[in-house]
Amino acid sequence: MTREYIEVRGAEEHNLKDIDVEIPREELTVVTGLSGSGKSSLAFETVYAEGQRRYIESLSAYARNFLGQMDKPQVETVEGLSPAISIDQKNAANNPRSTVGTVTELHDYLRLLYARVGTPHCPECGREVGEQSAQNMVRRVLELPEGTRAKIAAPVVRDQKGAFEDLFDDLTSEGYARVEVDGEPYDLTMDDPDLDENFDHTIDVIVDRVAVSAEARSRITDSVETALEEGDGIVKVILPDPPEDVELGGATARSTGDLAGTGESEDHSDRERLVVEFSEDLACTHCGIDISEIETRSFSFNSPHGACPECEGLGETKEVSEDLVIEDPSKPLKHVFEPWSYDRTYYSRQLDNVADHFGVSLETPFEDLDESIQRQFLYGTDSLVHFEWQTKNGTREKTERFEGVIPNLERRHVETDSDRAREHIEEFMAVTTCPECEGTRLKAESRHVLVEGTSITEVNRMSIGDALAHFEGLEQALDARDTKIAEEILKEIRARLGFMCEVGLEYLTLDREAATLSGGESQRIRLATQIGSGLVGVLYVLDEPSIGLHQRDNDRLLNTLAELRDLGNTLLVVEHDEETMRRADNIIDMGPGPGKRGGEVVVNGDQQDVIDCEDSVTGEYLSGERQIPVPDTRRDSDGALTVEGARQHNLADLDVDLPLGNFTAITGVSGSGKSTLMHDVLYKGLVRRMNDTDVNPGEHDDIEGIDEIETVRLIDQSPIGRTPRSNPATYTNVFDHIRELFAETSLAKQRGYEKGRFSFNVKGGRCEACGGQGNVKIEMNFLSDVYVPCEECDGARYNDETLDVTYKDATIADVLDMEVEEAYEFFEGHTGIRRRLKLLKDVGLGYMQLGQPSTTLSGGEAQRIKLAEELGKKDTGETLYLLDEPTTGLHHEDERKLIDVLHRLTDEGNTVVVIEHELDLVKNADHIVDLGPEGGENGGTIVAEGTPEDVARNDDSYTGQYLRDLLPKVELEGPRADRDVATPAADDD
Repeated sequence: MTREYIEVRGAEEHNLKDIDVEIPREELTVVTGLSGSGKSSLAFETVYAEGQRRYIESLSAYARNFLGQMDKPQVETVEGLSPAISIDQKNAANNPRSTVGTVTELHDYLRLLYARVGTPHCPECGREVGEQSAQNMVRRVLELPEGTRAKIAAPVVRDQKGAFEDLFDDLTSEGYARVEVDGEPYDLTMDDPDLDENFDHTIDVIVDRVAVSAEARSRITDSVETALEEGDGIVKVILPDPPEDVELGGATARSTGDLAGTGESEDHSDRERLVVEFSEDLACTHCGIDISEIETRSFSFNSPHGACPECEGLGETKEVSEDLVIEDPSKPLKHVFEPWSYDRTYYSRQLDNVADHFGVSLETPFEDLDESIQRQFLYGTDSLVHFEWQTKNGTREKTERFEGVIPNLERRHVETDSDRAREHIEEFMAVTTCPECEGTRLKAESRHVLVEGTSITEVNRMSIGDALAHFEGLEQALDARDTKIAEEILKEIRARLGFMCEVGLEYLTLDREAATLSGGESQRIRLATQIGSGLVGVLYVLDEPSIGLHQRDNDRLLNTLAELRDLGNTLLVVEHDEETMRRADNIIDMGPGPGKRGGEVVVNGDQQDVIDCEDSVTGEYLSGERQIPVPDTRRDSDGALTVEGARQHNLADLDVDLPLGNFTAITGVSGSGKSTLMHDVLYKGLVRRMNDTDVNPGEHDDIEGIDEIETVRLIDQSPIGRTPRSNPATYTNVFDHIRELFAETSLAKQRGYEKGRFSFNVKGGRCEACGGQGNVKIEMNFLSDVYVPCEECDGARYNDETLDVTYKDATIADVLDMEVEEAYEFFEGHTGIRRRLKLLKDVGLGYMQLGQPSTTLSGGEAQRIKLAEELGKKDTGETLYLLDEPTTGLHHEDERKLIDVLHRLTDEGNTVVVIEHELDLVKNADHIVDLGPEGGENGGTIVAEGTPEDVARNDDSYTGQYLRDLLPKVELEGPRADRDVATPAADDD
């Protein structure tokens, strides 16, 4: 009989206090509560971890040896568990080759579509490419200079794994004596090639070796026809010593291991040999260009067969930037080139002689020189220059063309063996769009295969919404044969695009790098993939899927979750979003407090049960009994930081005013350009100007008002550390002061201990058995590794001599085990320590242990630790703080504390700018810049700006419409004004 609940008994993972929980099956359950109350410990570290562990345990010991193992969570039993899938906020990929199209598998279906029904066109003239006869190929070969040696070969294996022993035997029996394997010649009459079967190999059988001449026409024709038969319609012509200026017009085949077979010169004359591939089917008779066989891999930028040979499929190249070489053109000629120091003899000699050649003074400002002379200094002279210089042996001279500063740097970057020299040159290089493929990543042949007049690169540059519209009804434009082939492919493409639109990602383009996606976008991509899988009876565990979503898009996300549930799946969602809780079937509220004061189930039931629970802070916010207040007044500003002409990505040449000394929120639907404006343009632009670094900001004209701010600080969502050695005490530098205090104790002075003795990261005071980590990893082969407390120090991290030193009867290890609140009271009288601990308390982290490893912190906790660390720095009152969705992972109660901190920063004269969707924070801002109106190409403009009340009265602003329900001074109704809000049950008299 199927259980109605997933029953968790005796859960003690992290701060969970031996709790029992029943999670209804085939329902949407939200796990909520204060930050640090144990939500993720229950949902991910207990329920999901046990589901994964059981699946892996069901496999053989041999299979488990190749899989990442999961520790058994600290729980007595979990009954009624379904196969578990986690959809968290981790980025989909950090590989620059990964795009939205590849991670969603859409690109795989597009490659299949274009390989099966695409029509190749000539990259030169654009004509449709037709078939080519054997006679035409022979005519091309005979156009070579007489006497040119050529091999006529048939490709029998192309990039396949194997040893191919039987193939070599068959070729020998058919009378073939020579082959080329991966470009290396072999004589089969002597010995068969010994190939590693685990690597890809390319094998060409040599049909004939000829010297080109008119008398050899018949022989060449026979050989070409034989090669076409052996190579299934493909023949290779290999020229071991190609004549200069030779042009065969065929598709130059690649050498094994390279992405392209061409040399740098267009005529291939710089190659040791030339390999040209002819296809019996594809050739442009007008231009004489032969095109390789169209396969699915022809459209993969991760394959040598499809990737652009210039950028190797990355879409970008690094080249020396003129703007970085000359940062200030008003400087005199001898000092204007940043990479060239006039103090070095070689550079001064070059500049002296070239200046004499043009008859100009080295003291002349570069900007005053004629444009032609400027160009020749940068890129090389048009004529020869007479160079003359003095050595200890007399005068030396030579006449040659001046190479130019930029070509010199580019050449040395390629030729140098010195990492230091290469790194120095790279300081003056910028990443630019590949000029060959214009950022599309594919080679020219692949870019000119069309389906109904559209190339695959054009589809990749469409947004998901536009791509869906493009493929709707495409079958009507295809002929009967192509419709039959494409029918199922198009159905899969439309389904995947539709699922992406359902979760609010229609603004993303298919060619966008996966590494640039936010955590919320990556999570929703995986969510869309799961919808497409159509699985039933699965437990999905999600981590705040509403992060990064505008309220307008949140309803679509919730409909998607409901669709997954209605298929017969169980959803366990860690979430703080109020609308998600109202749509949930069941709510588990963890608490009652954070950290050690949490780890219990406050209430487990529907929305009304949570509201009726007197101990539930969540219930008080759901009922409206407790609210985050709206400020009575908004701050005025005496000036503004103005971004002029911002046009990076989809920004539409924006001029944006950010009032100084104010709290500003940048809002807008997903993909409207918020992150581009803050990160790429504003932050990088300020860092470039204020710190004189080589950061490349997004495109914009200028930033006015920089003189009014002293420094800029970005507090983003990245983790504070990736090893257990990093913790809140070390990150906020409070541990330095604590170690100094212990070093001042009488016993420490008596023994000569300095503060370094109390560090667990260096030898001396730490326990060497565990290296100061407090635990030791025991490797268990095919079982999961086990971490056990160090036997030497019993988890204390330090050796006995260090632990002899105490302050108020507490060792340094005892201090690391203290919660922030406890440590604040313990260090009474120590201003430096208490000031930093108070900052952690102020951002709602009073429950956290000082020595808690950073790897166990949630995203919200890590961000607030960073905020506390920033607050601890010396403040002049003229700092610009930039925060990216600071409410990530925060309960309403924690959010209230965060808002208080941001107001405090602003009251001290600083300027605070946040990207945010959470309306309770947005309504507290002094000024809002609302971008939109949509995402992607339809975004990037300012829809509304001003106070929250001003924006709320703007009918064009989606943000304003949702703000209306939260602002007492705005009498207009918002989209959720008619929602029924549950109220606490009346007390029985």
